[in-house]
Formats: sequence, C-alpha cells, structure tokens
Amino acid sequence: MNRLSQFSTLCVALMILSGCSTMTDMFTSHLPESHSGRPSIVVSLRAQEAYLYRGGHRTASSRISSGREGYRTPVGRFQVLRKDIDHRSNVYGDYVDDSGRVVKANVDSRRDSKPAHSHFVGAPMPYFLEFSPGYGLHQGYLPGVPASHGCIRMPYWKARQFYDAAHLGTVVVIKP
Repeated sequence: MNRLSQFSTLCVALMILSGCSTMTDMFTSHLPESHSGRPSIVVSLRAQEAYLYRGGHRTASSRISSGREGYRTPVGRFQVLRKDIDHRSNVYGDYVDDSGRVVKANVDSRRDSKPAHSHFVGAPMPYFLEFSPGYGLHQGYLPGVPASHGCIRMPYWKARQFYDAAHLGTVVVIKP
C-alpha cells in the first residue's frame, strides 16, 4: 500500500472513530489537492456551506455561519480584495484597560461608549479573505445557524485551507 493510501485509510478510520467534525476538518484540509487550476469559492447561505473549487472541480467544503437577521451577508459575485492572516475587526470587539483586562465585552465601537481609561481591541478574525468592503470569510465560532455581523465564519482548519488556496482576485460567489 502506498503512503497516500495509508494516510487516507488512517484519516477515514479516525473520522469514523472520532465522530468529531474538528478532526474531520483537520484531516480533510490536509489532503493533497487532486485538481489544479484557478481557485474559486462558492457560498450557499441556505445550506450554510462554503465550497472551494479548482479548475471547476470541487476540492473542499466547509460548514459556515453567515450573517444573522439585520446583518445579512451580501449576495452576488465578488473577488478577494485583501488577505490578512491576523485580521482584527475595526468595529466589533472589547474595551480593555492597560493591563489587558476586559472592561466592556462584545461592543460595537461605533455605538458603545468607551469606558474611562480603556481602549478598543478588535475581535480576532484569522485567515481573513475580504470579498467586499467590511465583509470576508474567516475563522470563527459556528453555532449551527447564521450568527455573524455579515461575515462568513468557518472552522479553523477550513478557513486556513481556503485562505491558502485563494489569492487576490479569486472569485467569490455568494448564493442565497
């Protein structure tokens, strides 16, 4: 049995035994690409899934959490405008004091007043792929329903896989 077959067998066995989507995401995000070509990303808001394509072939998929009511994720055809591996929100986050202690959590810096002797620290959004100003795909919490402020949250391993595959100009299609 060659190494790829052994690795695949091990991955399948671990996925079956673990039943844990995090393990599944970790292993499937490290499988070698079976197709080459220009990457593209398609997101289905209805299915709460994102798909990575290469040369027209689907090479990866991921669970997502998109924008909740009042903060809907925009629908349409976009392109990756910016990549930022360590991005932080400039709107949502916490007010913290000089020692780093959270003074006021989960704030909207445009609406929530800043407590005295504090400063704003944006929420972490690792592996950020901005596709429209203020909107992007990134690693984040997935509660199983649309829950973000409009961005598309993905599990860590999948956000990293999509980030690594995409480049500036990669097409991103958001479907209802």
